[in-house]
Amino acid sequence: MRKALRTLREIIQKDNMKILLSPAKTLDYETKLTISKTSKPLFVAKADKLNKVLQNKTPKQLVSLMKISDKLADLNWQRNQDWAKTKVFRQAVYAFKGAAYVGLDAYTISEINIDYLQNTLRILSGQYGILKPLDLIKPYRLEMGTKLVIETHKNLYNFWDAQVTDALNNELVEDEPIINLASNEYFKVIKPNLLKAKIITPIFKDFKNGQYKVISFYAKKARGMMTRFAIDNQIKDAEKLKTFARDSYGYDEKLSTKTQWVFTR
Repeated sequence: MRKALRTLREIIQKDNMKILLSPAKTLDYETKLTISKTSKPLFVAKADKLNKVLQNKTPKQLVSLMKISDKLADLNWQRNQDWAKTKVFRQAVYAFKGAAYVGLDAYTISEINIDYLQNTLRILSGQYGILKPLDLIKPYRLEMGTKLVIETHKNLYNFWDAQVTDALNNELVEDEPIINLASNEYFKVIKPNLLKAKIITPIFKDFKNGQYKVISFYAKKARGMMTRFAIDNQIKDAEKLKTFARDSYGYDEKLSTKTQWVFTR
C-alpha cells in the first residue's frame, strides 16, 4: 500500500518543483484577507522554544542582538512576551511585506492557483525553520543570521542544523528541482550535500555604470515576481522559468550556467 501511495504521489507531482523564498522583516497583519484556507507550521514546538529564549532578552539586548532601533526593540519585546497568549495569526504568505512580497503580490493571486502556491512555495524562516504559504504564524522578528545562542547551539544555523533540509527531502519526489529564490542569509540553512534535488539559482542583474550588477532591492522584488510568474502559469517544468520576462527582465544565456540562471535588464 505504501509503495502504491508513493507511486501515485510521483505521478501527481511529476515535473513539479519547489521554490524557496526568504521571509521579510516588515509584517502586515491588517490588510483584509482574501483566502480563508490555512495550514499548520511543521516546527511549531521549535518556534516556541526559540521564543522562550527571546523572552529573556530585554529591549536593550534586542537592540544589540538584532541591530534594530529602540522602537522596534520595544515592539518585538512585547511580541515575545505575548507569544504564548496571542490570538494574532496570519498565513505566512500574507504576513510578510518586504520587496519580494511586493513582487509576489499575494493578495491578488487567484483562488484557482492557491493549491499550486501551497504545493510549490516554501518560505525559509529563522523562527519557524520552513513554512508553507498558508501556515498560520504569529508576529515575530528573528532573522536567520541573528547570532542567538540557544542552549548548546551558537546560532540559528546550528540550531536548525539539517532539519530544514530533511523537511524538504521528505516532500521531494524523484528529479524535482529546487528553485532557490532565497537570499544567501537564508539559503545557508540548507545543506546542499544532503539535499536530494538539483538546485537552480536565478540571479537578477541591472545594467548600471557600464556593467551588470545585482541591486538588492530590485533583485528581491524580481524574486517575488518570478515566484508569481510561476504561480500564474502553474509552471511545473523549471525550464519554462527561462521565459520569465516581467519588469523588463530577460534570460541571459551567455551569463548563465546550468545551475545559475541570470536574468538582466
